[in-house]
Amino acid sequence: MFDLQSLLFTRFQDIQKRMLLALEQLDDKQVNWRPNAASNSIANLIIHISGNIKERIGSGMNNIPFARDRDAEFEDLTRTQSELVAIINQAFTEVNDTLNAMDEESFKQTQEVRGQQRSHLETFIQTATHLAEHLGQILYIAKMLKNEDYVSTSTPKKKS
Repeated sequence: MFDLQSLLFTRFQDIQKRMLLALEQLDDKQVNWRPNAASNSIANLIIHISGNIKERIGSGMNNIPFARDRDAEFEDLTRTQSELVAIINQAFTEVNDTLNAMDEESFKQTQEVRGQQRSHLETFIQTATHLAEHLGQILYIAKMLKNEDYVSTSTPKKKS
């Protein structure tokens, strides 16, 4: 595994870990809560993340058939906290298994994403940044819901 591959693997592991740590703090009602009608719940965000991974990595790299309905990922939906944990774990297993199987030539292969050819390496980098954006949203919603009871998923703030 070369340095960039190892770096990506570490980033994906950290994103998954922090998503799971945030989810552990929430109940079924909280993971489905929307700040307003125009915003997404944590459940929406996780379903969206899963759809992105299935499309770009499962289908785009591993040729696993997948018909994505992206708009449905943002509709009013309900999932349990435990269902979301399973969805995250399944999605990141796909990412990690695929990343571990890649060699230099595999990273150079391309797939079409939104009408443009992208290398698999570019797709992994884009996926990591995309997931980090949604991780931030998940953490923010969890903090709003838990308030003072929220436990940081990274370095906690110093107590004064």
